Amino acid sequence: MQFKHLETGLKSIFNDYDTFVIDLWGVIHNGIKLHQSAIEVLRNLKKNNKEFFLISNAPRPKNSVAKFLKKLDLEEKYFDHIYTSGDASLEALRLKKFGNKFFHIGPPKDFDLFKDFQENKTNIIEESEYLLCTGLFDFEENNLDYYSKFLNKYVDKKLICTNPDLIVHRGSKEEYCAGSVAKIFQNIGGSVIYYGKPYPDIYKNCIKDKKKVLAIGDNLNTDIKGANIMNYHSLFILNGVHKNEFTSKKEINLDKILKKYNLHINYFQNQLAW
Repeated sequence: MQFKHLETGLKSIFNDYDTFVIDLWGVIHNGIKLHQSAIEVLRNLKKNNKEFFLISNAPRPKNSVAKFLKKLDLEEKYFDHIYTSGDASLEALRLKKFGNKFFHIGPPKDFDLFKDFQENKTNIIEESEYLLCTGLFDFEENNLDYYSKFLNKYVDKKLICTNPDLIVHRGSKEEYCAGSVAKIFQNIGGSVIYYGKPYPDIYKNCIKDKKKVLAIGDNLNTDIKGANIMNYHSLFILNGVHKNEFTSKKEINLDKILKKYNLHINYFQNQLAW
């Protein structure tokens, strides 16, 4: 074990870092309400003139995510710090890097991602040049087998995944994300291009200089893996995506879980707190 429990809070180490990369869903909020201890962290980082980015694997532009956060009562002074996997994918999509016509896999709420080029969307999958996955269809949001059968005939097309997360927790309810569909597509022989954490582009678009960075997140597959890839230090939040993997002896259990995922962290907290 080479990680430390930040029992005294982030304030005990924040001066060791120039920039903070903070996950939104699972760290700042749970899909239903804000975590007030995490908001206190944002307040104190801003007060101490520390640079931070709220990086989300949301498959929508940051303006759309900001509207959602406003409904949760996050103060607008934090909105300039938001960056999403949707933002990371937009340039390539606008430039038609993967072709012209696309078929959208995901719910209507994600239409904001391609509203500027919605004329390229086709409702006939056979006519599409690529598949744009932002999530699961509303009519099949719990049945992953559906996507295995539905996509089996289209593995010759590239699938663009704009949210590599496998799951999130909305309150206490577990929900599948686009990453789960992308994983199925790969398993049946398809090719996937990912945008978002843990892939480097989303970090490079935010952090331009060589700085000492602390990445904070609750997802080992995205937040922590991304930190490992980028050689950032990391703070893992236990009460998030992986909370059901822990026993009562969290610190011992954490060591086993990190070995299982072949990842390392520097610090952990149950919830992000100052």
